[in-house]
Amino acid sequence: MEVLALVLAGGEGTRLRPLTDERAKPAVPFGGRYRIIDFVLSNLVNSGIQKVKVLTQYKSDSLLKHLLRTWSRYAGFGGFVEPVPPQMNVSRDWYVGSVDAVFQNLNVIDDEQPDLVAVFGADHVYKMDVRQMVKFHTDMGASVTVAARPVPVHEARRFGCISVDAEGRITGFVEKPDVPPEMPNRPGFALASMGNYLFNTDVLVREALADADRLDSRHDFGRDLLPRLFEREPMYVYDFMQNAVPGEEDRARGYWVDIGTIETYHQASMDLVSVSPVLNLYNHRWPIRSEVRSAPPAKFVFADQQSRRIGIATDSMVSEGCVISGGHLEMCILSQNVRLNSFAHVSQCILFEGVSVGRRCRIRRAIIDKGVHIPEGCTIGYDLEEDRKQWFVSDEGIVVVPKGGILSRGRPGTQDLPSAGG
Repeated sequence: MEVLALVLAGGEGTRLRPLTDERAKPAVPFGGRYRIIDFVLSNLVNSGIQKVKVLTQYKSDSLLKHLLRTWSRYAGFGGFVEPVPPQMNVSRDWYVGSVDAVFQNLNVIDDEQPDLVAVFGADHVYKMDVRQMVKFHTDMGASVTVAARPVPVHEARRFGCISVDAEGRITGFVEKPDVPPEMPNRPGFALASMGNYLFNTDVLVREALADADRLDSRHDFGRDLLPRLFEREPMYVYDFMQNAVPGEEDRARGYWVDIGTIETYHQASMDLVSVSPVLNLYNHRWPIRSEVRSAPPAKFVFADQQSRRIGIATDSMVSEGCVISGGHLEMCILSQNVRLNSFAHVSQCILFEGVSVGRRCRIRRAIIDKGVHIPEGCTIGYDLEEDRKQWFVSDEGIVVVPKGGILSRGRPGTQDLPSAGG
């Protein structure tokens, strides 16, 4: 069964601003050394699906660089993981919806002649063995299969909601309803689409062509194509809760996070530094792949108990090239080449690549973007009203300091870090 994957990575990610002011949402760093898109690509490649086209659009420079530098090595013999920027070969417009993105790239499907096309989103954090979804699709004789999972009704308003019969065939599909349809066997829950679809190739091509001619269409899978299709084609739900990833504990089944807001991004990140996180980044049977760089090991220096000048990290993830020089990290995630200087205390924070934290800084519940230098004695996250005068503060009090938000270090990551002092 030949499968081609189309990964939709062209969204603006407006709810993740200011992290998406200068990068596409799938390129936002996550977990210290990954990008959000690495999760879907790892799932596909680990599942043996090695023909992957990534459809890009907005602010795609960092995403394109990441794909070209990282993913060509993982595709395998005869495979590829390739970005496809907007070609405008059938229209002079940007993509106006997810179906339109596929329509404008039908030549990609025609070139490969696959049996199935997997249309997956690029901005969710989860693990999934896609082979099991493919088997379900073929066993059921489906034309379209939609991956879904139960969510509480009050959360389901953010998703496409599905009704099914006793065999799992879709009998209704409504995008972001005010009143989500409850599951008949699970009151208080609705069946929410994950935005991952399997199509028989002929069905997808036919429906994308038909959708392009409709003046009443918003050219979106959830709003237009799927609600029109379930009465004419055998469409089934694949229960993501049944997906068993090699090497994962049973409690990890169904873990899936839509990184849609600053709050969900911060919470998903903090989950990683818990003692026993549900999302296991240390499962070597199902690796999350990303760029491999040459960088020195992380370094922790000073053990001056008398003056409390101690380089220490508790409940934290620290990437390569970081120097913790007499400062204290608590529940933090550090990307590469971060420096924390003496007597600084940083708690519940995410520090992107090349960040430098000066002496005696106090920072909590903050996200510091790439290359920011925080001067000595700076306080962030303790007086939110004062923070709002300078930076973005979310409704739940997460402070985001964007690139250049305090003092740029020039070209982040290129400077030599001092070996110990600070």
